[in-house]
Amino acid sequence: MAARPDARVPRHLAIVMDGNGRWAKQRFRPRTFGHHAGQKAVREAVEFCLRQGIASLTLFAFSSENWQRPPGEVSALMELFLKAIDREVDELHGNGVRIRFVGDLEPFAPELRERMEAAMARTENNAALNMNVAVNYGGRWDIARAARLAAEAAARGEFAIGDIDEQRLHGYTCLADQPPLDLFIRTGGERRVSNFLLWQIAYAELYFTDTLWPDVDQACLAEALDDYARRERRFGRTGEQVAG
Repeated sequence: MAARPDARVPRHLAIVMDGNGRWAKQRFRPRTFGHHAGQKAVREAVEFCLRQGIASLTLFAFSSENWQRPPGEVSALMELFLKAIDREVDELHGNGVRIRFVGDLEPFAPELRERMEAAMARTENNAALNMNVAVNYGGRWDIARAARLAAEAAARGEFAIGDIDEQRLHGYTCLADQPPLDLFIRTGGERRVSNFLLWQIAYAELYFTDTLWPDVDQACLAEALDDYARRERRFGRTGEQVAG
């Protein structure tokens, strides 16, 4: 599936990878089985973005609310993260993918944080694709953190409090150095954003599919891009202004 230069392709694609647990339940397997199966869909998404020339891919892997899940599932997810980093980083690095983990990393075990930091350091100069993995992330947390950092900078005298506007605050959000979010996809049939990228989603196009995450492949993602290409993005303007 080659890139289509004549089609409108998003610069930044974000995905809520939902449906792992239900996929496993349909097969009478534990939820962790679904999380393992979902790794194949991650590889499909990365390969798809590389082929389409998408600059940034942001995946919602573990929200700040996910700590409330059963301890066994959380523990299994942490182990899955460790193994996935060890197994996938070589190939991602070889394909020019820059890996970033965005969110509050402090609550994670030291070993996992070290692996995350090592993967980020190893791939920091890659430019084929920005792969942002949101872990212990919440959109409200991102905005609150940005506001705190901006306030601290103002207190240091770097600028006046009155100078804090949308553009300046944006500079303190987790993905400030990435292209604006163009397309937001949620799999699994739910029709909500679940506290993901609340700041960045302001003018993103939303696309929902009933397909459970482990079943998502490049054909499914191509359908989302085809839908995106048919939309008129006005950013507050009229259709006539866009056409003109």
